[in-house]
Amino acid sequence: MNMEGLKSIYRARRERILVPLAKRLNDYLIEIVQDYPRIDRVTARAKDVDRFIAKAQKVENGSAKYSDPLVQIQDQIGARVVTFYLSDVEKLSKILEGYLAPIEFQKIVPDSPNEFGYEGKHYIMFFPDDIRGRVAQEDDVPDFFELQIKTLFQHAWGEADHDLAYKPQGGLTIDQKRRVAFTAAQAWGADRIFNELAQELVTR
Repeated sequence: MNMEGLKSIYRARRERILVPLAKRLNDYLIEIVQDYPRIDRVTARAKDVDRFIAKAQKVENGSAKYSDPLVQIQDQIGARVVTFYLSDVEKLSKILEGYLAPIEFQKIVPDSPNEFGYEGKHYIMFFPDDIRGRVAQEDDVPDFFELQIKTLFQHAWGEADHDLAYKPQGGLTIDQKRRVAFTAAQAWGADRIFNELAQELVTR
C-alpha cells in the first residue's frame, strides 16, 4: 500500500474509531485517578494523521520498520497522566496497573549519567473490554494504547523539546544543543528538589 492510500485509510479510521475511543479512554482514566490529590491533567487522544504517516515511514536497518502500520503501530491512541512529583509517578503507576493490563513497560532516561534529556514512564496497555466493546466496526479497534505517566517538569520540557528540537531540517547547532541540554538539566534538578520538599512537607 502506498503512503497516500495508507493516509486515507488512517484518516477515516481516526475520525470514525480512534477519536471517540480516545474520549472514552480519557473519561475512564479520569474516573480511576479522580480521588488522587495531585493530578495536573489527564489526556487521551488519537494520533495525528501526519505523525502516524511519519512513524509508518520509519526505516530500521535499511528496511521499513513497519510492514503493517495499521496493526503494528501501538500508539494510535496515546494517553497521559501528569502529576506533581516524582514520588507521585510511582504511586499512580500502581493505581493504574490495578485497573489496566500492561503488555510492555519502559522507563525512559538518558543513556549516560552525564546526559540530560527526555524522561518519562511509558506503558503499552490493553484496552479494557468495556471501552472497546462500545465502539462500532470492532475489527478496526486497536488492541493497545500507549500510556505515559509524567511529572509537570517532564511534561513541560518534553513538549517544548519536541516542538523545537525536531523542526530544523539541518539539525541543531552545537550551541542550540547545549541550550536544550541546559534546560533539561534544570528540569531534572527542579523535579528532584520539589520532590524532596514534598517528602518533607506533604503528609500524604
